[in-house]
Amino acid sequence: MIPYSACSVEPWHVRETALHLDLLAQSESIFALSNGHLGWRGNLDEGDPHGLPGCYLNGVYETHPLPYAEAAYGFPESGQTAINVTNGKLIRLLVDDEPLDLRHGRLRSHERVLDLRAGLLHRVCEWTSPAGKTVRVKSTRLVSFTQRSIAAIAYEVEPLDTQVGLVVQSELVANEQVPSMTGDPRVASPLESPLHAEEHAAQGARLRLIHRTGATGLRVAVAAHHDVHGPASVRTSAESAADFGRCTVVVSLNPGETLRLEKFVSYGWSATRSLPAMRDQVDAALAASRSIGWQGLAAQQRAFLDDFWTHADVEIEGDDRIQQAVRFALFHVLQAAARAEQRAIPAKGLTGSGYDGHSFWDSEIFVLPLLALIHPRCVAEALRWRQRTLPAARARAHEIGLQGAAFPWRTIAGEECSGYWPAGTAAFHINADIAHAVTEYLSATDDADFERDTGVELLVETARLWISLGHYDSRGCFHLDGVTGPDEYSAVANDNVYTNLMAQKNMLAAVQVAERHVQQSTGLGVGKEEISAWRNAAHAMAVPYNAQLGIFEQSAGFTLQEPWDFLATAPNQYPLMLHFPYFELYRKQVIKQADLVLAMYLRGDFFDEGQKARSFAYYDALTVRDSSLSACVQAVLAAEVGHLRLAYEYLREAAFMDLHDLEKNTRDGLHIASLAGSWIGLVAGFGGVRQRNDTLQFSPQMPEQLSRLTFSVEIRKRCLRVSISRSGVSYSLVYGNPLEIWHYGEPVTVSYGDPQKRSLKPPTTTLPEPLQPEGRSPRDLR
Repeated sequence: MIPYSACSVEPWHVRETALHLDLLAQSESIFALSNGHLGWRGNLDEGDPHGLPGCYLNGVYETHPLPYAEAAYGFPESGQTAINVTNGKLIRLLVDDEPLDLRHGRLRSHERVLDLRAGLLHRVCEWTSPAGKTVRVKSTRLVSFTQRSIAAIAYEVEPLDTQVGLVVQSELVANEQVPSMTGDPRVASPLESPLHAEEHAAQGARLRLIHRTGATGLRVAVAAHHDVHGPASVRTSAESAADFGRCTVVVSLNPGETLRLEKFVSYGWSATRSLPAMRDQVDAALAASRSIGWQGLAAQQRAFLDDFWTHADVEIEGDDRIQQAVRFALFHVLQAAARAEQRAIPAKGLTGSGYDGHSFWDSEIFVLPLLALIHPRCVAEALRWRQRTLPAARARAHEIGLQGAAFPWRTIAGEECSGYWPAGTAAFHINADIAHAVTEYLSATDDADFERDTGVELLVETARLWISLGHYDSRGCFHLDGVTGPDEYSAVANDNVYTNLMAQKNMLAAVQVAERHVQQSTGLGVGKEEISAWRNAAHAMAVPYNAQLGIFEQSAGFTLQEPWDFLATAPNQYPLMLHFPYFELYRKQVIKQADLVLAMYLRGDFFDEGQKARSFAYYDALTVRDSSLSACVQAVLAAEVGHLRLAYEYLREAAFMDLHDLEKNTRDGLHIASLAGSWIGLVAGFGGVRQRNDTLQFSPQMPEQLSRLTFSVEIRKRCLRVSISRSGVSYSLVYGNPLEIWHYGEPVTVSYGDPQKRSLKPPTTTLPEPLQPEGRSPRDLR
């Protein structure tokens, strides 16, 4: 999509109708396929040319020392980087000894289509070699949602004008060379040859490579099998070495004849399993996939997505581009999480190596609350991963003199990987973010087993941190000093309102589950005194407020700081963090991403309507959106306070973050949280959806740019469908027992077969639409 004329707008497809070599890396991210366990970037089948090669297994990483100019106590010692594992996508083609390389010869046509309903990536290419031989190449690729370790490719070649001799080389390649980092801290630091060979094998049409990482000792096994369909003259051979396996197919074809290669690739990894066990694992996965066959895998993929779209689809009338973008977003969010199964959801999913493959707080605040309402099983699995990393979080808390757990700001395996402590160690809000995801999931599902077995421990250990981190003043107010909130341009501040309010919610949730599950909480050492400490601190939490301005402070004293000189900041000096020292940013009123505004969304129960409207206007004028996490939150609050045009513009920015490469780093992978944010902007913004006190509340609005918005949410084994137009809103139950919801604060009971229709309230804002920093208004994406 990325703004060039090669892409079309379609409701269920992302279609590229011409190849732009200068944008290969961006398109590789957009056309990436994954299932949460295994990810393949959308590289061309032939491997070259490429922007950034990438095959990833969730949780496979290598460690490296974190360098410091000056060492200090408590600094993390090691970083973690997701590695590019064995490439199973490669299928090279030679046409009469000429390699198909789109930089040479003549490319007559090239089209790629990501089918969001079928979960398939299609490619059709017509190419004339430098010697004048023309072939048509068709390929279809999938990463299976139903067979967790399996990816597959159907590759077809047909001569168009004369007889040709073809050689197809289908390969497994380990330790591919990847581009070096650019100096942008958001870009990964590639590790050279991270995989050490343990075994290689080639027999008939089957290949297998087994490697192990050096420092982390993770064993990675990959196997491939090929089914070849063509004339009887087809000849097949195989060979392997330490870092590659190759199946070679040789045939001569006349026009009208076709060679079809079906390639099945299985991936597995383990920190504990033996080499023979891993060999058997990938061979067994291959056997299972071959018994299903290519058509069977494609049918399973479609059935899985048919079920997903039945309860997750968002339908929009009035803006075809937003329609396409939100379905693209939901598809990639699903790909990031569906089969992660007690692994993290990285900020880039498995679409690229950006941020070294780390998971941040993005997952718990943006991705998991969305999934809790459309695909809740993923949420439980992601939070069980957090539970599995509790030993590392407890150790980190102990190291820095705190109680409970101190979850990492960025990580792959559970240890803190940020060497910059003002953004990393001081960003304690991650504890409350995890607690928020727990409570949102429980509110949506009533999963009693999860609450008992996982929720109690997470809520208790996160709550314990706040008591040891905070303190009471002489007036009895509880303060959290020296913390960094979501806004990374304001670090090591006192009483960050977002952190304080989310910590308050965290502690009150811990009180509830500790009293409800006495046996589990007692086993964790929780007593009446600790429960009282949580309750008292929550009720005494300091929340800075500027009475003169009638707004809440982002943190204590923030509104007294010198404003940033936006007029003196050139357009090419954004993002500010790459052009100005953090010291300069930290002491000025300038905001990277929604912070207090995010607090007003997630803790809207704490603020009245006037406070929200005034605070939103004040902070919108300071927020430069140097983070992809900002626009969707600003869309939600703009809609809530009645600025529907502005909300719509922020929504478009969130929705097109990757399709238009707005942050100029889509090449390194997609922004999974911003993709989730496009759904949030629509459903929480214009749908007005909130979960409050285990109830589902709606305050819908309809911007003039849209004529209808329809979406579904799953709530406690029920599916509720909501359709909003300017004439009103309809609530209907797709399945499940009667459900009580709230419409503008009034209870409504919805039963199957008995839709409830209600009217819309007009926006009630009394303030003019806020201004943004000079040159930082929502981007014109028309």
